[in-house]
Amino acid sequence: MKKILVANRGEIAIRVMRTAKKMGIKTVAVYSTADRHAPHVKYADEAVLIGEAPSNQSYLLGDKIIEVAKSLNVDAIHPGYGFLSENAHFAELCEKNNIIFIGPKSKAIKIMGSKLAAKEAVKAYNIPMVPGTDEAIIDIAEAKIIAKNIGFPILIKASAGGGGKGMRVVEKESEFESQINRAISEATSAFGDGSVFIEKYVTSPRHIEIQVMADAHGNVIHLFERECSIQRRHQKVVEEAPSSVLTPELRKKMGEAAIKVAKSCDYLGAGTVEFLLDENLNFYFLEMNTRLQVEHPVTELITGTDLVELQIRIARGEILPIKQEDLKIKGHALELRVYAEDPLNDFLPSVGNLEVYKLPVGKNIRVDNGFEEGMDIPIYYDPMLSKLITYGDTRDEAIQLMIKAIENYHIKGIQTTLPFGTFVCEHEAFKSGHFDTHFVKNYYSPEALKAKHENEAKIAAYLAVKQYIEDQKLLRLPN
Repeated sequence: MKKILVANRGEIAIRVMRTAKKMGIKTVAVYSTADRHAPHVKYADEAVLIGEAPSNQSYLLGDKIIEVAKSLNVDAIHPGYGFLSENAHFAELCEKNNIIFIGPKSKAIKIMGSKLAAKEAVKAYNIPMVPGTDEAIIDIAEAKIIAKNIGFPILIKASAGGGGKGMRVVEKESEFESQINRAISEATSAFGDGSVFIEKYVTSPRHIEIQVMADAHGNVIHLFERECSIQRRHQKVVEEAPSSVLTPELRKKMGEAAIKVAKSCDYLGAGTVEFLLDENLNFYFLEMNTRLQVEHPVTELITGTDLVELQIRIARGEILPIKQEDLKIKGHALELRVYAEDPLNDFLPSVGNLEVYKLPVGKNIRVDNGFEEGMDIPIYYDPMLSKLITYGDTRDEAIQLMIKAIENYHIKGIQTTLPFGTFVCEHEAFKSGHFDTHFVKNYYSPEALKAKHENEAKIAAYLAVKQYIEDQKLLRLPN
């Protein structure tokens, strides 16, 4: 494998290219007109313009990307995450054109891309699942009876869903019909597939995921868990590894279950098996993400591995160089997704120009970044600027370093999730480890963030006045 095309943009494109370069592999970037001056374009050995700014005219053009790959004698394509990363048709296109797709085979993507097919695949492996329907709902009246038997509250989910779209929590029977109709229409417009199913709603869940890695020689390992419970709109903002609630026994059980899920679809490469954990520490299979996750750096830091390097080695047909017994958790890592969003305005995207953009640096601080000072934030893509990751010997060390790193991350011109990150890290529920996926709903409000800012401003003003008085006293001292 001499040349890899990265079919993505931003921080993940640079992240993949960094490992490829370390391995002596040449890199090709693709870009849209909006990303003409983006860092990933400059970082690659070669770069090709593939279309206009909207992703359906650029980064989602699988045929065009294959065409570019062939014209530049590319051996393999790394899809990153998002865009074409979980597109079975694109994986097939690569296979047909003798280009290695750095990811699973299309069959596994298809199975795990449908939540219903995934449930069906893992059923034989005796993996705990949330009580619910195994098939798409056709008859709403019949579904209402099933929902009553499961017991409210229930969750309606789109089979093809992701990112919280097509999900509805139904608290009582009277709301069932209106909510299921809304879920079906949302799923149809978001995914072109209106299939929905119902599950018991776990009221205080934690979102725990297990990183797995499988080679083509029958070896599957897990690289422990990531805690992803701090979310807004069902999307993660803060992640950490390991979780503060898993016992070694539970970790082993969940790791073994994740390996079984990977085996159920003949998995290849890096994947993530997601579980819900209830307040009694019972876990339930949720879904499998058939790609590298946004939050993979926290796993890399606690295991001392390079997951992208393992992906590339597996794609080259190599045997996994690590055995399960070689892996140990060392220390604690925390990640904040730095989104161009306004936490004081319901996390709505914040577009503008990065007038100031200075990254924090220091021991145990890592920033996977995709932007530079002076750049405009394009409105066409996910609003993530970077990922800020800190590492410590203990969880508390990683948290304290995160607070300090956020202070030293200077951004002007747009609003970001940095102040929200500080709010989370300083909150007692987070520090104590007693939180679930409702953290934002239960503890966060723009008012709470404003009050914290005002209090900090008052303290800063008081300290400045105190210092001024001290300085004046010194000036008045006789010689």
